[in-house]
Amino acid sequence: MKLIAAVDKNWAIGLKNRLLVSIPNDMKFFKEMTTGHVVVMGRRTLESFPGSSPLKQRTNIVLTKSTSFKAKDAIVVKDEDELFKELEKYDTDEVFVIGGESVYRMLLPYCDTAYITKIDYEYEADAYIPDLDESDEWEMTYEGEEETCFDLEYKFTTYSRKQGK
Repeated sequence: MKLIAAVDKNWAIGLKNRLLVSIPNDMKFFKEMTTGHVVVMGRRTLESFPGSSPLKQRTNIVLTKSTSFKAKDAIVVKDEDELFKELEKYDTDEVFVIGGESVYRMLLPYCDTAYITKIDYEYEADAYIPDLDESDEWEMTYEGEEETCFDLEYKFTTYSRKQGK
């Protein structure tokens, strides 16, 4: 399984169920990486999308505790057990965890690759993912050139779970 996220200097990912910033190149990267694959998200992440609609050209799996929640064109699962039962149907290399915070935290132990867009800025935030730079289980295996969007600097990075961890 893979994780994909954009984080600020403090590994923040969002504020009030919104992304911290929208960087067109990052959105393009996200779309290229996840199109044709399975994406796993929480209900609030789905609700943050335009029209609260699932992402096109992907298999959308939504994890929610709500027993009445339904999403057109998405598979809704109620708990971790149901999620893993659903994920058995797919090659784990085809699965991308896309948020939010609780889903990232729940599934990080099952991921072997993390695509992290690192934004060189500190935002006000209320949602974070674990800092992979601080983890002895992960190592950065790719760091792209610094890019700029208006006055914002960012880099595309890839982290891999260390062997034997």
